Amino acid sequence: MTDSFNEPLNVEDARELEVTMQEVNALAKEFSSELSKGLQSAVTSGKDLQSILSQVALNLSSSALNNALKPLEGLLSAGISSAVGSVTPFAKGGVVSSPTMFAANGTGLGLMGEAGAEAILPLQRGSDGRLGVAMNAGSNQPSVTINVATQDVRSFERSQGQIAMIMARATGRGRRGL
Repeated sequence: MTDSFNEPLNVEDARELEVTMQEVNALAKEFSSELSKGLQSAVTSGKDLQSILSQVALNLSSSALNNALKPLEGLLSAGISSAVGSVTPFAKGGVVSSPTMFAANGTGLGLMGEAGAEAILPLQRGSDGRLGVAMNAGSNQPSVTINVATQDVRSFERSQGQIAMIMARATGRGRRGL
């Protein structure tokens, strides 16, 4: 048994011993402080020594319990963080390509992306108060799609004038902001 006391300490053991001694020192200071407060209370308020020592014991046990639970708090925090995962903001929109759960208006959970990719589109109110999909601020040229269904090529050639009129109207409306 005396041989273990004669062995030199390695750096890790020395650091561990230093941390332990600091903890013991902190506990001793806390005990001394609690005991002093208790004795002051006994003198000033006339409480009996038993109730003072009971209060000191309660305060110290509460402090010891708090210190003992600190590592557990860290583990719980890490566990919850890993269970929840990272937070991905979709303020500018995005795509969900795998099944993902989300909070559904405070009524429970929703599931998106379960049948394939789904888009998230940011909505914005226009000057007329209507809610719609927000366009990129950098894109001043909206795309216009015109579908033409005809029976044959000749019918298509005859509809070119109508297509030109439709495009001119759409362009004029776009310039006026309609």
